[in-house]
Amino acid sequence: MSHLDRIAALLAKAERSDNPHEAEAYLAKAQSLATQASVDLAVARALTARREAREQPVSVTITIGERGKRANTHLVSLFVTVGQCNSLQVDIAHNSTYVIAYGMPSDIELAEALFGSLATQMTSSATIWLAAGRWKGDTYISRDGWRKDHTAQTARAAFYRAFIDRIGDRLRQARDEVIAEAERQRVEIPAEVPGGTAVATTGALVLRGKETEVRTFYRQASTARGRWSGYSGGVSRRGGHASRAGREAADRARTTSAKGIASKGPGLSA
Repeated sequence: MSHLDRIAALLAKAERSDNPHEAEAYLAKAQSLATQASVDLAVARALTARREAREQPVSVTITIGERGKRANTHLVSLFVTVGQCNSLQVDIAHNSTYVIAYGMPSDIELAEALFGSLATQMTSSATIWLAAGRWKGDTYISRDGWRKDHTAQTARAAFYRAFIDRIGDRLRQARDEVIAEAERQRVEIPAEVPGGTAVATTGALVLRGKETEVRTFYRQASTARGRWSGYSGGVSRRGGHASRAGREAADRARTTSAKGIASKGPGLSA
C-alpha cells in the first residue's frame, strides 16, 4: 500500500469515527505519514546515484474557486498552511482563484489529499454550526478594536480563520515529531561519480536539502510579484463563540477521504 493510500485510509477512518479524540488521532497520524513519506522519498531520491533519475521539482496550478467568492481567501490560507507543512512553496493569484504549488510531485500529491479533506471538513462543520444559530446574539472584536454583533457572514469568517489556525498548529506538531525522529535516522549517500566518497547524514538533513532544492527551483520558476493581501474582512482572531467553534471543529478534524480537489475546488460557502 502506498503512502497516499494509507493516508486516504486514515482520513476515511476519521470521517467514520464518532469519537472526536479518535478522529484527532487519525488526522495527526495522516500528517505524520505525509511528513514521513516526504522524508522517505527524499532519502530514496538521495540514494539514487544518477542525478537525472531522481524526482525533480515541478509546479502545479490548482484551481481554488470562481472569481468573487469571499471564501476563496480562507481556502487559499488553508492550502498554504497544508503546503508549508509538506515542503511546498506557493504562489497565489491576486484574486485568490488559484494557487501554484512548487515542490516534488509526491509532496504536492500528498498535500492535495490533506487539503481536499480539510477543506471539506471546514465547510461542512461551519455550515452545520451556523445552521444551529449559536452565533446569533454573539459579538466579535473587529480589526479596528470595536466590539460588534456577528452576522452569519462574519461568524463564518471567524469560524474559518480559527479552524485554519488550529489545524496549522496540529499539522506543524505532527511534522515536528517526525522530523525529530528523522534526526536520528542515519543515511549513507553514495558518491555521484565513480571512486567518490559516500557521505553520512541524517534523514532530517536530507529532507532539508530537498527543501532547499525546492526553494531554489521556486526562485527560478516563479514569476509572482508583490504580496498576497489575504483576508481583508473586519473580523479579528477574537471572534467569540464562532472562533471557539472553529477551533473545536479543527480538533475533531473528521475529514473526508478525498484524494484531491475537483477542478472548481471543494465548494466553500461565502
